[in-house]
Amino acid sequence: GSGDTLFTYVYLDPIKPPKSIMLQFHTNDWEHRAFWGEDVIPHGSGKGAGHQWLGNLPEPGQWVRLEVPADSVGLSAGDRLDGWAFSQFDGTVYWDHSGIHTQIPQGNEGFQSMSVWMHFIEQAKDAELPKDLKTIAKKGSDKRSNAENQILRDYFLEHVCSETRFLFSALHDQKKKLSDDKSKYEQAIPVSLVSKERKEPRETFVLVRGEYDKRADQVQPAVPEILPPLPKGAPNNRLGLAQWLVDPAHPLTARVMVNRFWHQHFGRPLVMTAEDFGTQGELPSHPELLDWLAVEFIESGWDMKHIHRLIVTSAAFKQSSTISPQALEIDPENSFLSHGPRYRLDAEVLRDSALFISGLLVEKMGGKGVKPYQPSGLWKAVAYPSSTTANYKRDKGDALYRRSIYTFVKRTSPPPSMSTFDAPNREACTVKRERTNTPLQALTMMNDIQYVEAARCFAERVVEQSLPKTEQRLNYAMRLATGRTLAEDELKLLGNLYTKHMATFKKDQEAAKGLIQTGEAPRISDATPEELASLTMICNLILNLDEIMTLN
Repeated sequence: GSGDTLFTYVYLDPIKPPKSIMLQFHTNDWEHRAFWGEDVIPHGSGKGAGHQWLGNLPEPGQWVRLEVPADSVGLSAGDRLDGWAFSQFDGTVYWDHSGIHTQIPQGNEGFQSMSVWMHFIEQAKDAELPKDLKTIAKKGSDKRSNAENQILRDYFLEHVCSETRFLFSALHDQKKKLSDDKSKYEQAIPVSLVSKERKEPRETFVLVRGEYDKRADQVQPAVPEILPPLPKGAPNNRLGLAQWLVDPAHPLTARVMVNRFWHQHFGRPLVMTAEDFGTQGELPSHPELLDWLAVEFIESGWDMKHIHRLIVTSAAFKQSSTISPQALEIDPENSFLSHGPRYRLDAEVLRDSALFISGLLVEKMGGKGVKPYQPSGLWKAVAYPSSTTANYKRDKGDALYRRSIYTFVKRTSPPPSMSTFDAPNREACTVKRERTNTPLQALTMMNDIQYVEAARCFAERVVEQSLPKTEQRLNYAMRLATGRTLAEDELKLLGNLYTKHMATFKKDQEAAKGLIQTGEAPRISDATPEELASLTMICNLILNLDEIMTLN
């Protein structure tokens, strides 16, 4: 605006001062310059707005405010200033806060407009103002403080006055964007209901035969007397119970947890009745090992990763799972750890492994449950007519390939491919899963759309390597899935099988096309239908090997 002043703060090094300093301002060009000191900076020339000398250098060794009248460097009212440049010749210079000192003209028209607005908000019953401003406005001009008048004036200039409010539009847009981003972020945060302690706990009684109207003795919250009492100073509520559970003196928590960790890796726990550590449960097969692991768990700060790493790097876990006839007779269940663990992997691990090998697995963490492939009509068969979960609506895209832990589970109709591999339906807490071996499991691995699609994408990963020979492709597929190459007899067997599939699919192109169109994942290779279909069958076979399905 007219009469504006540009300013900056500068500090010249007293030991090594410059010979000259310059400020440059950009509108449509950089021909707006002011300098102090010697005329040695090669920007602009002559005397004028493009090369304006404003005096000697300021005093070194102290912060000095430099001011440049806008009109002295050729800047006029209405010019849009969009760049500053700070220049120096020789020496050391420190620049700091810079800006424009401006004054909005307060002519009669502007003053009258604000007066009219102030009069309006004082008299109007429903003036569109923020609540705090309404309170200030109702006081009347004679009762408002200077600070309150300034608040009203600032609001008028920012939101009401047509001559000034456009200056705030960019700021408002940025503020709205930040507000929207904040809302999206807050909406993405998972929300869970929590319980709150009553100020006055309600009375609780033992009920005779469980009948609510037949009260016996009044009782208070407590822990079983056979176990240690609550820690000293712990409140007699849920917080105290939590502190009691993780008290190092608690005899059960750490032992129960490390027993489950051991079960997870060895296929059998140290205490076979993992769900029952009471008098009806079995004694541990290795009590000293159980105690040592429990103490290690506590002393590590309840670090679960530490215990998992400790177990899988132990000599016991790294043993061969091959069992001799003598060991099989003496230790059929591996109670004495005579050999390494060997058991079929859980349903979730099998599915995630197939997705990982195929390159389909989406490793994003967190978020809502997802609905992958599932036969239609299963939910409807067990739903009430008005149920909101009568129809299963399958997800699309990445949601189909997320880890199995995120799969949405309807307890009355759990995912069938999971149930086939003994995954619990979650109707009740399951500490120890049963492991069965049924023909349905083999049929699921060979024919379920999730596994057939995984085999097809697995095959495409192999094709993408552009290996010229079939033997190289087969070896690469085996190494990708198991970490080893094929033995000579295995390579010959798979080579013959691949040749047979090629002959079959060349004769039946429709079957080949139908196979490679399984699933929603797009094709990424340019292999012929019979070539990709044949390799898909080989990859499907590899995914069904004991080496994939079994921990060895």
